[in-house]
Amino acid sequence: MTYFKKAEWVLERLGEDGIVIVDTRYALNDSEAGRRVYAESHIPGAYYLDLSHDLSGPKRPDGQGGRHPLPEPKELAAVLGRIGIGKNTTVVAYDDQGGAMASRLRWLLKWIGHDGQVFLLEGGFAGWQAAGHPVSTETPAPAEGVSFEPEVRNELLVTQAEVKERIGRKGTVLIDSREAPRYRGEVEPLDPAAGHIPGAINRFWNEGKRADGTWKSPEEQAERFAGLSRDDEIIVYCGSGVTATPNVFALEEAGFRNVKLYAGSWSDWSSRPENPVATSEE
Repeated sequence: MTYFKKAEWVLERLGEDGIVIVDTRYALNDSEAGRRVYAESHIPGAYYLDLSHDLSGPKRPDGQGGRHPLPEPKELAAVLGRIGIGKNTTVVAYDDQGGAMASRLRWLLKWIGHDGQVFLLEGGFAGWQAAGHPVSTETPAPAEGVSFEPEVRNELLVTQAEVKERIGRKGTVLIDSREAPRYRGEVEPLDPAAGHIPGAINRFWNEGKRADGTWKSPEEQAERFAGLSRDDEIIVYCGSGVTATPNVFALEEAGFRNVKLYAGSWSDWSSRPENPVATSEE
């Protein structure tokens, strides 16, 4: 089953009952940019969810939990209900960040117990516009009569302490989803220390797409993770638990079934100076 839909598929279903479209555009260097561009133009009927306010919880002063901590489940469930997402609603998510923000929403839905289908819009909003499809400036009214009772699936997660326990353990593989220079510790624009968790291998999340921006097939994703055993426990992280999520789904598409997210990721790990840091190649 594919988790990506082309713009034409979405266009044919605009306004259809049981489908909710969510705009998740967001700029890490300007937390209000996504909301501004949504107000200027979005897919008709789409609701907006913000990475900082809707798809993350409040940051702790000591940095524990990372730059984008997971939201409190009941608060997230209330947000979902307000935009019409129930346990079995079909969701179409899009952004203009290559699918990273939309994948964060998709992962949160899985974590909180959503059982419906969740699709990412192939090509994002830019592709929608390039195809000449209609846009709107109208914000849809809050949904009525929709509630979401969370059933949290914490087996999809690992904590910082659990990552420490697993370093060097046979049968566990750590995957760092950031760009190679950050993985190697050559640059670190956001977090307290440069480098990666010892033993982690590097698989940049954006390499899950082809040169034209479309997502790779399950077979192509499997090639990215060649050499890993499908019996392994795979722990995926990035800078703050956002861009790791496309890799989580790429691994699942490739047939890996024991895939977990370290949600705090490098921003959580590097907040503790005593945590070990590596800068060598995998």
